[in-house]
Amino acid sequence: MAVPLAERLRPRSLSELVGQEHLTGEGSVLQKAIQQGKIPSMILWGPPGVGKTTIAHIIANTLHVPFFTLSAISSGVKEVREVIEKAKHQPGSILFIDEIHRFNKGQQDALLGAVEKGTVTLIGATTENPSFEVNAALLSRCLVYVLKPLDETAMKKLLTLALVKDEFLSRRNITLEETSALLNISGGDARKLLNLLEIVTDAVSEHELTITDNLVMEIAQKRIALYDKSGEQHYDIISAFIKSIRGSDPNGAVYWLARMIEGGEDVKFIARRLVILASEDIGNANPNALLLANATFEAVNKIGYPESRIILSQCTTYLASSPKSNAAYIAIDEAIAAVKQHGDLPVPLHLRNAPTRMMKNMDYGKGYQYAHSYERNFATQEYLPDKIKGTPFYKPGHNAREEELRKWLKALWKEKYGY
Repeated sequence: MAVPLAERLRPRSLSELVGQEHLTGEGSVLQKAIQQGKIPSMILWGPPGVGKTTIAHIIANTLHVPFFTLSAISSGVKEVREVIEKAKHQPGSILFIDEIHRFNKGQQDALLGAVEKGTVTLIGATTENPSFEVNAALLSRCLVYVLKPLDETAMKKLLTLALVKDEFLSRRNITLEETSALLNISGGDARKLLNLLEIVTDAVSEHELTITDNLVMEIAQKRIALYDKSGEQHYDIISAFIKSIRGSDPNGAVYWLARMIEGGEDVKFIARRLVILASEDIGNANPNALLLANATFEAVNKIGYPESRIILSQCTTYLASSPKSNAAYIAIDEAIAAVKQHGDLPVPLHLRNAPTRMMKNMDYGKGYQYAHSYERNFATQEYLPDKIKGTPFYKPGHNAREEELRKWLKALWKEKYGY
């Protein structure tokens, strides 16, 4: 079987790597660590196809140390312990674990002792936020490096390298007349870009080939898989899923859910996005949405496939059928924008804590009205810094639940915030 183009072009040294200059360029943190021969255990966090696996191989090749690799999809505690046992007899060993976010707590715990004692240097790769997916004990023993999607310049450089350096493509007369389709479909994923280039060049047998956007789109629509949890259309499918729920279409939402289930998508990936959506797109229009989404996240972690499909379907159809509001989402973004615009505005004196006599003498806390001492547990006083007082960050949405909130707030604050 022929070696894929992306594998044929895999860089062997940092100087050959395209992208991630903030980590691997001249004077960067990883370059210095490799030069010194002191590699810490690390988690490489970034989207698919940006160089996580490549960087791990480059480190091992450059330092000439034993290199073990496991996939969290197909490996368990047994395989981890077998590698650790081998590493005990091979000092300086590196253990690379792809998709480490798919390891459960027990599998991650099996790594702890070996990482802590230095039996192995762990390099984990993940597309998911390690703060959520890697347990705290293991995460505290690793440095986290964030990898970025490749920009247009880097992607075009990869295309040029492929046509010039690859042993097969360089023999043909291939012209890149247009690159927009290649770049747009790939979305900053180098592996996806090279796979697509190979699909296009394989589809045309002639020695001479001019690559245009129309040609790429025509071939891509016929050849690219509908769903691949490792990257192909992964983000397109989850986007369609979220937008269907946001658009209050339970039918579209459950269809895209089925696509992910059939593709073997990680249940936690789906459930975590339902939790985010419940707050971002529904919020106070239906506070129960967040409760159900969070319960779904907990439940699918315990149940797993195939039964978790039912739990995900219940939550998906409920959220899609729920009234919508992004008022809470807008409120925090506008508040953060105000913080960035105005800087660290002083806390009004009456709101400050006054634990010492000196602070009391400086009027800290003076004039504060304890809300529960007043009718309706409310006292009219200012809670924002003077410079931005009266700014309405939270504007209730136009749905039954938030209209009630609007009436209540208006009764309390009269016309102050424009409710």
